[in-house]
Amino acid sequence: MALFSPEAVKLIREAGHPRGWGRGEVLMREGDPADSVVLLTGGLVKATVDSANGYTSLLALRGPGELLGELACIDGGPRGATVTAMRRSAGVVVAGDAFLRLLERDSALCLAVLRSVVGRLRDSDGLRAEQGARTTRARVAGLLVKLAVQYGSAASEAPPGAVAVQVNQRELASATGASRESVVRCLRAMQQEGLVVTGRGRTVVLDLAGLRRWAEE
Repeated sequence: MALFSPEAVKLIREAGHPRGWGRGEVLMREGDPADSVVLLTGGLVKATVDSANGYTSLLALRGPGELLGELACIDGGPRGATVTAMRRSAGVVVAGDAFLRLLERDSALCLAVLRSVVGRLRDSDGLRAEQGARTTRARVAGLLVKLAVQYGSAASEAPPGAVAVQVNQRELASATGASRESVVRCLRAMQQEGLVVTGRGRTVVLDLAGLRRWAEE
């Protein structure tokens, strides 16, 4: 809950109700009316957007302490992305009108939400800048480092210190602006160097320091 103070979290909890989602369950769907926000308290979710040609782009992963759906509730527009649980997740669901009343009533909470939105915009701008200035290998390595540090989980069947990232090759490709074939080649090279091990729907990071060096090339 690092993004929000204990007081802000208490306000959100009191205004909403707890809810859980199983792996693969949709929390929010692109295009639907924005009638609620969710404060994640556990688990991991992904935000994706479907294009007209059927291609699905991964926008972001979100973990505990992050808000979901607040932008559409604030501006009254439809949901901009589909949010799906990548593993069992939990959160506090607050009705949209109740969330807006909280923001109007509590300036500290309003500022915290604004800072959260600004942080995401900075990340988005940085990602677009990197896509034009860095190699595919560096982008894939950098993204894996970020996901491992922020959202990774211990991989029990791997060596001590290994971190599992629940993202597949197609999602890595869409998040880094690369083709799936290029990502496959990058992951194969990383495996040969002992940096990662790939599995169904996930990548296990074995050598975080080595992966960081690849990201800085």
